[in-house]
Amino acid sequence: MADELRTRIRSGVLRPGERMPTQAKLADEFGVERGAVRQALRILQAERLLTGVSKGSPATVAPDLGLRPVASGPQAPPLPTTVALAPRIAQAFAAPHVEIEALSLTAISLNLALGEPLGRIHAGQLKPAKIDVRVLLPSNDIPLAFPSPVHASAADALHRRWVAQRNAQGQVLRHNLLALRSTHGIDVHVSFRALPFTPPVKLYLLNGAEALFAYYTVSRRAAEVDEEHLEMYDAEGTRSVLFPFEQGTGLRDTTFVEQSQLWFDALWRTISTDLVLTG
Repeated sequence: MADELRTRIRSGVLRPGERMPTQAKLADEFGVERGAVRQALRILQAERLLTGVSKGSPATVAPDLGLRPVASGPQAPPLPTTVALAPRIAQAFAAPHVEIEALSLTAISLNLALGEPLGRIHAGQLKPAKIDVRVLLPSNDIPLAFPSPVHASAADALHRRWVAQRNAQGQVLRHNLLALRSTHGIDVHVSFRALPFTPPVKLYLLNGAEALFAYYTVSRRAAEVDEEHLEMYDAEGTRSVLFPFEQGTGLRDTTFVEQSQLWFDALWRTISTDLVLTG
């Protein structure tokens, strides 16, 4: 619930200074108890996205949401992907030439993070001249290290579900960005390539000046796949903690950004292959 409300705030569906729906309405919409609603609202208040969370009147979207600077450099606190990625990508979209490169298991986190800058472009608040996006994702021709079933008999069904999710998220990402060509006259290019391995980490490079890095932490969990209850090993990428590094804030950060860019470019040019998002 917190993830969904955060996305609505970041994308502009819920605007700075706007009153939130009542806790009763939110409980009905999400089918949860009011205690769960208050817990989700407190999470967003701790992230400074909401103010006035209480049992009484509805909370308010933080009025200075669009003006708050994004912390960076050695003093920036690591935060979960759902919290950290969106404001940094929104900040990157203020540049005339936006360059975003991502290496991850799927494009789910990137799609969520693009909601705010795309909303601001459609609202006329941003208009970059050019957008280049390159994404490295695992190939569907390899056995994944994760998600993987605890029992090998379910491997095919789980793999098919992951391929469908990867393709669907990639198609959404490409469609939402390429639509800016016709709606706003922005020069947009989106490219995907396939990796021959399961990435144990995720990496986002923004305008060649910032790198966001996170580990995929694998755990055992249960899920329904093709109406079958499966035990699997998987990682929740949206909750992976992102560590920010920015050029110009010290030798450590500058070197990390440069080496991350070299690593990404090398994978793009050498062992990755063309990725066709079908199905």
